[in-house]
Amino acid sequence: MTTFTKDRISTVRKIGAGCIIAGGLFFGLPAQAQDAIEPEANAILKAMTEHLKSMKEFSVDYDTDHEVVGVDGQKLQLSATGMISLSRSAGFLMTRQGPLADMEVIFDGKTITLFGKALNVYGQLDSPGPTIDEAVDEFRTATGLDATGADLLASDPYPVLTEGVVSGRVVGVGFVDGVECDHLAFRTDLVDWQIWISHSDKPLPVKYVITTKWVTGAPQYTLRLSGWTTDKIDPKLFAFTPPADAKRLESIEADETGEIVLETSK
Repeated sequence: MTTFTKDRISTVRKIGAGCIIAGGLFFGLPAQAQDAIEPEANAILKAMTEHLKSMKEFSVDYDTDHEVVGVDGQKLQLSATGMISLSRSAGFLMTRQGPLADMEVIFDGKTITLFGKALNVYGQLDSPGPTIDEAVDEFRTATGLDATGADLLASDPYPVLTEGVVSGRVVGVGFVDGVECDHLAFRTDLVDWQIWISHSDKPLPVKYVITTKWVTGAPQYTLRLSGWTTDKIDPKLFAFTPPADAKRLESIEADETGEIVLETSK
């Protein structure tokens, strides 16, 4: 990937504050993690992740709140909305609209494309393999960010979610947007996280909150999920054709604030 130096940049565009920031902080499963989770909480989490694994195609709407703490200690909350359409055999499409972004991230089984709709610019990365997990890993490596809900999109979400867990329990019953849920809470050395899982024979995540404990102000990332569907998805949805006059970018990076930086030259 080409990285421009400041003296070569005539225009710097930032699209996607925390673009597709999400969980995705946990990988691998130490043997003690499952033992640290209370049996009832483990059973609820396991049932939800097994159901997600069984969903080969799905679409879901989401809303996010991403907290940022300034150098003066003021905490700001950046909100965004979007949707995810995913086929485990064909790819995914993620959209995001927020105060600093109107963008799409598309994976067609080979190439990951970030498309800034308002700026009519795009960047592309080659995936090392055809799976969603490989594409998300490449996106993380190249940009320092994660795809929205990356923990939940994994081919096997359970070991991803439970990596490093030192405790897990059922808080109780909660309601999110009118949906009755089991509210679970987990701790790791670096973060605390909570998840609300719908009461159903097909349990689904409805809300997911990550608190970064050892950063000033303990900022949180909140993901709300709604409108789950398992309708057949046309693979053509994952095909990207650049619009007329769209500019291809040579650099896709995240800056220190977690914003995607798309660099262009006039």
